[in-house]
Amino acid sequence: MSLRDDLKAVLDADEDLMEMITGGVHIDIPELSRQFAPSAFDSNSEIKPAILIKEGNEIPSGPYSRSVQTPLVFYFYQRAGYDVIEAGINIVFNLLHEQRIGGTTWQIFYDGSMVDNRSGDIRDAALDCSMGVGRFRAVRMK
Repeated sequence: MSLRDDLKAVLDADEDLMEMITGGVHIDIPELSRQFAPSAFDSNSEIKPAILIKEGNEIPSGPYSRSVQTPLVFYFYQRAGYDVIEAGINIVFNLLHEQRIGGTTWQIFYDGSMVDNRSGDIRDAALDCSMGVGRFRAVRMK
């Protein structure tokens, strides 16, 4: 399994998170859209609370001589408001921070999150919905 698969499995297994994230956790798609993730939308084509996990490029960096760090970005979506996004970011933090997920990951670290950008809330203009971002990095064996 890939790191994305392992992360998705951990999130999917959490009942509290899945109770809120009714649009599901999505991986291996370029964007959250009606074309790539139809299950993230209701019968009126409105977005349901959902998460998209994106994995960045490996960075050759310690703390171990054979380790790399892989940036991970979790995009949180909901139609309006930020209550589900904020609660979801907190649950994902508790599930992943300082944990070993998968066979080749030594540890995952929380790097930060953003729900507003000081000049207003973050929104996805294409989907016309609220959005939040959680950033992590995985220290992995190379």
